[in-house]
Amino acid sequence: MVVIPAIDVKDGRCVRLRQGDMDAETVYGTDIPSMATRWVQAGATIIHLVDLNGAVEGEPRNLTQIEAVVRSAPVQVQVGGGIRNMATVRRYFKSGISRIVLGTGALKDRAFLRQACQEFPKRILLGLDARDGKVAVNGWTSLSETTATHLLKELAGFDLGAVIYTDIARDGMLSGPNIAALREILTFSAFPVIASGGISTIEDLQALQSLGPRVEGAIVGKALYDGKLNYREAVAALRRADG
Repeated sequence: MVVIPAIDVKDGRCVRLRQGDMDAETVYGTDIPSMATRWVQAGATIIHLVDLNGAVEGEPRNLTQIEAVVRSAPVQVQVGGGIRNMATVRRYFKSGISRIVLGTGALKDRAFLRQACQEFPKRILLGLDARDGKVAVNGWTSLSETTATHLLKELAGFDLGAVIYTDIARDGMLSGPNIAALREILTFSAFPVIASGGISTIEDLQALQSLGPRVEGAIVGKALYDGKLNYREAVAALRRADG
């Protein structure tokens, strides 16, 4: 299981939000490429970037910073937030992005999702962000009536690379992942799952690892930035468990 540092970009700065609230932010830096370099030097092989402004506004708003990360970080970079059309998908992939995360676009525009998966098989990730089992859209500013499990059933035939499951109530709260919800997601998902939200300790990561090999990664943000979780120590602990 890969530990994936998250860099959430809002107004050109690296921030963390509480439960996706755009007004409840903590700023951790203004140099996004150097933040990515910090995690690469710690041993990260994948960086998870989110354009928070883009997620709310429906189109990329921090392209300059994101493309600068791709140029400076010699690792895989996956990005989400405000990607709602093929022109944006193609631009990101042309810039060197490894994988793209579609959330609102996947739920609201199935034809767009299908085309993206056909042009870039296994390189499109489903961003499945849920509160009380229902899928959130538009940067978590509204809830749809679609349940996470129903969406997974509908998308079983798409050529997705993985599903990133985020429990919004846990995000930024350092309260631990929602293991019960993740077990349900694993039951219904035809794809590997990446866990996100609430992960704050090595024990949290080990609990996710114990769910089996279909949990291919865990995205961690606030715990890393607040120093509650040491990246190198976390990766070493998971390797020992594998060994």
